[in-house]
Amino acid sequence: MWESRPASAADAQTWREGCPVGLDELIVVDLAYWTFEGEPATGELVINADIEDETRQAFARLFEIRFPIRSIRNIDEFAGSDDASMAADNTSGFNCRYAVADGAPQWSNHAYGRAIDVNPVENPYVFHGEALPPEGEAFVDRTERSGMLVVGGDALQAFLDAGFFWGGVWKNSDYQHLEIEE
Repeated sequence: MWESRPASAADAQTWREGCPVGLDELIVVDLAYWTFEGEPATGELVINADIEDETRQAFARLFEIRFPIRSIRNIDEFAGSDDASMAADNTSGFNCRYAVADGAPQWSNHAYGRAIDVNPVENPYVFHGEALPPEGEAFVDRTERSGMLVVGGDALQAFLDAGFFWGGVWKNSDYQHLEIEE
């Protein structure tokens, strides 16, 4: 299943004046995925319309290989809180926020709708040695387990083949993060 429609202010509640992307550039995608219990489910992802084809390709492959995803829910269900979404192991896309990084504040690619975080607990962001979310501490050890994106794994390859870049290769490894730059 893959259905998309233009995003409204109700779909992208973190969007506000000053965000680096216009609301008219975002879409809402309803898509099918497999749960960790092996059941099919549907979720809602807000992304930039420019990356719809690549996102569809990657998620179609994930569905084909039965890659488990905990949930795919709009970040708005977590009051726009990236921390709350990650702690719930939620796969998400658009969120008008700054990057979690050293230096001066800069927009995250999530603020452009050009990034997706997949299973944040199984794929934590390791920022200066600290797992974000903290619930992902056991997964800093990248020995492959269910729901993980790992080098040589079919799930990561699905995103790479679709044109995404993986944050797992950064100095501060962001294993959940996949993005397509302009």
